[in-house]
Amino acid sequence: MAEPELPGPSGPARRDILAFALSSGILAGLPVLPALAQANQPINPKSGDRNVDTITTKDGVEIFYKDWGPKSAQPIVFHHGWPLSSDDWDAQMLFFVGKGYRVVAHDRRGHGRSEQAGEGHDMDHYAADVAAVVEHLALGNAIHIGHSTGGGEATRYVARYGQPQGRVAKLIIIGAVPPIMVKTEANPGGLPVEVFDGLRKALADNRAQFYLDFPSGPFYGFNRPGAKPIPGVIQNWWRQGMMGGAKAHYDGIKAFSETDFTEDLRAIDVPTLVMHGDDDQIVPIADSALLSVKLLKKGTLKVYETFPHGMCTTYAEVVNPDLLAFIKG
Repeated sequence: MAEPELPGPSGPARRDILAFALSSGILAGLPVLPALAQANQPINPKSGDRNVDTITTKDGVEIFYKDWGPKSAQPIVFHHGWPLSSDDWDAQMLFFVGKGYRVVAHDRRGHGRSEQAGEGHDMDHYAADVAAVVEHLALGNAIHIGHSTGGGEATRYVARYGQPQGRVAKLIIIGAVPPIMVKTEANPGGLPVEVFDGLRKALADNRAQFYLDFPSGPFYGFNRPGAKPIPGVIQNWWRQGMMGGAKAHYDGIKAFSETDFTEDLRAIDVPTLVMHGDDDQIVPIADSALLSVKLLKKGTLKVYETFPHGMCTTYAEVVNPDLLAFIKG
C-alpha cells in the first residue's frame, strides 16, 4: 500500500520529508533521531539486540516473563487464563509491587509474547514451563495465584513441583477450572463436550470475531441486564488473545476442559484459597470451586455474589485486598 501524501502544495510523501530532514541534518541531535533511523531495522530478541526476559524450556520453547520488584522480597507468581497473557494481571501486579512484593508472571507457551510452539499445549507442559521459570529465577517461599486455566496450571505446578524445599508458601485459585470441567461418568455435573466443541468451532471459523464476542458477553458478565460493557476491557482482552497462536489456543481448550486435577488437589499440602464468583458463566461454581475446596487439605472457600468470571479485572478493588489479606494471614 502506498504511503499517504502529506498536505501541501506539492504533496511530497512522508518518507521524502523524513529522508530530506535526515540527510540535511535538520533533525540532528534530537532525541527522536535514533528511533527514526532504526525504525525499519529488524529486532531479534534471541540475538541480544534488546533486553527481553525469556527462558528456553528443555523442549526448546522460548517463554516470556515479567519480574518486577525487589529480588529479596517474597515472590508472587501469577498464572493467566486462556487465551490471554501475563498482561491480564496488570491490576494485581501493580498493586502488589506497590506493597513491596516481588511479582512474576509469564506468558504461557503459544500465548502472548512466548513462542508460538506447535506442540506441548497440555497441563503437564504448562506446569513444567512454570517450573523452568521458577528455577531460573530461584524463587522460594512463593505465593502462586492462578485464574481460570491458570488456576489449573498453578494447581498442577504446586502438586508436582512446588512443595519440596519450601518453594511454595500458599496457593490461590480464582474462577479456576479444577477439578475437571467436562461432563464424564465420574463428573456428571460437568459441561457437555459439545460446549467445548462450540468454542473450538468459533475459534477456527473466525478467531478475531470470537475474541470480541467472548469478552463482550459472558466473560465479564456484560451480557447481564443492566451491565455496562467497558470498551477498553473488551479491546484489551481481544489484543491479548490475538497476540497468541491459534494452534495453542485451539489445543488449549482440551487442556483446560478435559484435564482431571482431582489427584493434584488432594496432593497439595499448603494453605489454599479458592475464590469464585457465583455468577461465573465460563466456569460454573457448582462443578469447580465447591468441589475443589473439598479435595484440598487446607482449603478455604470465598464466594463473591454476582461476580463474573473476569472479576480480577472488573472488581480489582475488591479482589486485591482479599488476596493481600490471605497472603499476609
